Formats: sequence, C-alpha cells, structure tokens
Amino acid sequence: MPAVARVAVNVFRESVRDKVLYNLVAFAVLLMAASYLIGQLTAGQDVKIIKDLGLAAIATFGLLIAIFIGIGLVWKEVERRSIYSILSKPVSRAQFVVGKYLGLVLTLSVNVIVMSAAWYLVLAYMATTVGEATAATATDPAMLKAVALIFVELMLVTALALFFSTFSSPFLSAGLTMGLWVAGHFNEDLRNFQSVVDSTAAAWLARGLYYLLPNFAAFDVKYQVVHGLPVPASYLASTALYGAVYITLLLVASVAVFSRRDFK
Repeated sequence: MPAVARVAVNVFRESVRDKVLYNLVAFAVLLMAASYLIGQLTAGQDVKIIKDLGLAAIATFGLLIAIFIGIGLVWKEVERRSIYSILSKPVSRAQFVVGKYLGLVLTLSVNVIVMSAAWYLVLAYMATTVGEATAATATDPAMLKAVALIFVELMLVTALALFFSTFSSPFLSAGLTMGLWVAGHFNEDLRNFQSVVDSTAAAWLARGLYYLLPNFAAFDVKYQVVHGLPVPASYLASTALYGAVYITLLLVASVAVFSRRDFK
C-alpha cells in the first residue's frame, strides 16, 4: 500500500474511533429527524423547512468535523512526539501531509453520506403524508447538487485547517479557519467595498482580499434547490474547479511549510 494511502487509512480509523465524531453525526441526524416535528408547525411549508434544516445540518456539522479534527491532524503528531517515528519510516513529509488530508476527506465523505441518507429518509416519509404535487418534489435528486457543493466547501475548510495546523496551535488554527470561513461568506461585500468608502487604498485592499480569500458563498446553493430553482451544471463544474484549485494551492503551501519545520 502506498505511503499516502497508509496515512489516510490511519487517519480514517482514528477519526472513526473518536467519540466526538459519533456525537456530532448522531446529533445532526437527530436534528434532521426533529425537523419533521418543526415542519408540522408551519402548514404547507413542511417539506421546505425540512429541506432547509437538513442542508443546514449537513453543512454545520460537517464544518465542525472539518475544523475540530483538521486542526489536530499535524499538531497531535508533533505534540505526542510520534512524528519522529513516522518520518523515520519510508514516508516523506509531503506524503504525510497529503495522507492526513485525504484521511479526513474520507471521514467527511462517510459522514456526509450518512447525514444525507438520514435526511432523504425523513423527506421520503414526509412524501407519504403530503399531497401528490408536493410528494413529487420531496426527494428531488437535484438537492444533491447542494450536498455536492457543501462537500467541496468542507474539503476546502479541511485544507485550510490543515494548513494552519502545520505551524500553529489548535486554538489559533481553529480561530483562523473559522474567521476565514466567516469572511469567505461575505466576500461579495469586499468586491463592492469601493461604493461605501472614499479611500482608494482601502478599496484596492478590499478588492485584493476579495480575490485572495476563499469565496465560500459560491458553494451555497441551498436556497435554489429548496425552492426548486435551477442550478446549471456549468456552475457546479466551475465552482468545483475553483475549490479544487484552491485546495491544491493550500496543500502545496502546507507541504512547503511542514517541510521547513525542524523537529530535531
């Protein structure tokens, strides 16, 4: 088995054994089931509420998994001094970093699949209790477009958390990752910043940050799929490509930083 695959499998096994991970997934599944009860409080909007809450639960709990496990991927090995024994084996630092990333991505994919399946089961049950017209759209496969972009977003968040974990503490890594995630959801405001300020320098700085920071808002199509609005395949492809390029750059930067660290 290649070194990258061995590291990835070990990360997946450790993550699966983590009780916090089980608690997050269980809580997300329960939240989606509870959304059925919440939906009953709003006549005629039951399915839309469950769709919206289900997607929000997948995104939120996936984010927590990506951040709070991702920030410890490298730091934990350094803190436990196990990094010495790992690097003494035929595993390069680049393989170590990429393997750690792929292991958490594998963990995220399994959890997103579990949460999505639970969400669709709740919607399938709802389809048996509503009118024929609503039932036809309750389990619309087009909603998987939103799930797919949520997963790409979580992959990007994981890459950010891993990058920060190569040179900072877990607390700082979590703060930086969460801060960039929040800023990335308000990226459009930076692009239009020149319309609310008179300073040319501030406007240029805001425009620079707009292109530099990850645009997490682009991955959010929950409103469109919940309300049955079209999400073109071209948009999905271009957004996924944007995420892939950004992830690649972050992994390259993570390998570069980690390769310069001295563990002697």
